[in-house]
Amino acid sequence: MTSALLRSLGLASAALLASCSLLPEAETVQTYLLPHGANQAPANRGTVAQSLSIGRPQASQLLDSTRIAVVPQGSEISTYKGARWSNPSTALLRDRLLENFQSDGRFAAVSSDEQHAQADLSLISNLMAFQSEYVDGKPQVVIRLDARLVRETTQRIVASRSFVVRQPSADVAVPAVVDAFGQASDQLSRQLIEWTATQARTLK
Repeated sequence: MTSALLRSLGLASAALLASCSLLPEAETVQTYLLPHGANQAPANRGTVAQSLSIGRPQASQLLDSTRIAVVPQGSEISTYKGARWSNPSTALLRDRLLENFQSDGRFAAVSSDEQHAQADLSLISNLMAFQSEYVDGKPQVVIRLDARLVRETTQRIVASRSFVVRQPSADVAVPAVVDAFGQASDQLSRQLIEWTATQARTLK
């Protein structure tokens, strides 16, 4: 092998090593659970005879993901860099609703759609917003859920309602915004429990 060829190979190797060293570092991603708000004592308002199944909400591709959505201005929607939910937001919300309905204790039995348990009523929904939005330079979490209560025996929708919850964040930092998501989710749970129990009691 000639010295010229050896020099060429050496230069090529050096260039390859240099290019490898210039590759960007992997992004550090912080994964968040959906935090709990203030603990609420179970309401002593009588029981509901029917059993209830809570379905995972339907949502757009952006919302039905582990990315944490943010609307910085106008109609522009983006996601927080380096931050993710531990599960897709629709699964997180379904699980939070299930937990809060069970803790409330008003329904005879509560299950999730994943358990495929037979129930008298199903709570199905569309998640239209699960994001932080900047208002006057300050973030607030917005959750909008279009809910429908379905009688399982007939698959008939017996009641429907849209819920909108807004919860200001204490700070612009992602951990504070995540805390606001938890507070908003628990607030939505309380409203859904009251509405669902009221509707269920009117059914014969």
